[in-house]
Amino acid sequence: MLPDAFTIRLSLGVLLSIRCKPMTMEENKEEIHVLMVAFSAQGHINPMLSLAKRLISKGLHVTLATTEFARHRMLKSSTLNSSTTTSITISGVQILFFSDGLSLDYDRKSNIDNYMESLANFGPVNLTNLIKDYYSENGHKKLACIINNPFVPWAINVAADLGIPCAMLWIQPCALYAIYYRFYNNLNSFPTLTNPEMSVELPGLPLLRTEDLPSFVLPSNPFGSFPKLLAEMFVNLKKYKMVFGNSFFELENDVIESMAEHFPIRPVGPLVPPSLLGEDDDQDMGVEMWKAEDTCLEWLNKQEPSSVIYVSFGSVIVLSAKQMGSIAKALKNSKHPFLWVVKQPDIPAGEGQLPLGFLEETKDQGLVVSWSPQTKVLTKPAIACFVTHCGWNSLLETIASGVPVIAYPQWTDQPTNAKLIVDVFRIGLRLRANQDGSISDGEIERCIMEIMDGPKAEELKANAKELKRAAREAVACGGLSDRNIQLFVHEISGRRCSDATP
Repeated sequence: MLPDAFTIRLSLGVLLSIRCKPMTMEENKEEIHVLMVAFSAQGHINPMLSLAKRLISKGLHVTLATTEFARHRMLKSSTLNSSTTTSITISGVQILFFSDGLSLDYDRKSNIDNYMESLANFGPVNLTNLIKDYYSENGHKKLACIINNPFVPWAINVAADLGIPCAMLWIQPCALYAIYYRFYNNLNSFPTLTNPEMSVELPGLPLLRTEDLPSFVLPSNPFGSFPKLLAEMFVNLKKYKMVFGNSFFELENDVIESMAEHFPIRPVGPLVPPSLLGEDDDQDMGVEMWKAEDTCLEWLNKQEPSSVIYVSFGSVIVLSAKQMGSIAKALKNSKHPFLWVVKQPDIPAGEGQLPLGFLEETKDQGLVVSWSPQTKVLTKPAIACFVTHCGWNSLLETIASGVPVIAYPQWTDQPTNAKLIVDVFRIGLRLRANQDGSISDGEIERCIMEIMDGPKAEELKANAKELKRAAREAVACGGLSDRNIQLFVHEISGRRCSDATP
């Protein structure tokens, strides 16, 4: 069970008694250290770094550990050129690295189940050795807590063996946390091989059809490692001291409250770069594992306000040649300016490739780049809407920017995120697939026209602006997300919440 100070129904008086400023030197005589452990993907590391920044602002010392493969990707995509760098520091957070048991040239993307198995086998031992080496038992570094994310669940066993409390940062929406909790603890019925098309009704959420559920709970899921990983984590959730959510209360209040009687999730987000939240910060904390083309920012500056369709499907998804053709045709026919991120795939020609002649035909209409500085793109006044795969980080960046969405989900949490966009957040539209699973150019054109000039366009824009406001309030001093972070700081520093003064 969580400590009393961390129960979901804290009194307003206790919350308001917690100040926003960090501990004074008198209060913080001993350095209080937190170690974060992250899966080696950009979308997993960056929310951790954003949380680290907020913890540092409260007076804690934070280090992040991830795999050497992540270090390899960071060095490859940045101006750093040292092949012997053992750690990297980003805005005051030192990043340490441990081996996942595989060589750097191993194809982790194509062999994901083998990769996850190797990480689970080698990660605990190598992380344990890293902790023992870095945190001297007799030195000034007192490790007060480990915070992991869901895709390295074995970190909690490392923490337990070392006698260190462990918390988790859930990096998907709180809705997914609730769905997985109920699925893996057998609290509700879900689709099966004998009933694959059943709908699911859960507290705090709209009715979820099969197409709205995360792919890992479906009988058609082809990946074995992820369900195994999630099942182990949710069945053993009681081992965690607390669970943080990369979300904010006003965005997902119903589903957050629905988990209070089970295992509360405390929103501390949105964990996005400070510039998206209107904060005065010259250094947006985060890592880039692909080289972005900044030239698109200058191009955006020349476009009319709310005129550009931004299209990006993240770093993992590769669309078929047919689907690329449909998107290309729809963008061309829309007559609107567009910015399309097309990452060059390492697969046979055709998939993920632009149709022949498209660049020449649209050179005066749009711009295609291999990778974009997305957080900077979304804040440009020219951006009218975002056609996205619905990865949670991208959605939070979009929400913090007040930009409407056209949802094109693919797998994992993305189908549920698309459902939230349309029926809960009410900031966008969802592309509907044909019977063969593909999206026609006509459907894409329809959604573009509707979100740009349709009868619901103004309502979607207004809702997006309202959530942008709410996101900023949540992380501001005294906001609910800020208070949840401050409560954590008080807990691990050994002070009771009642010790805090206004």
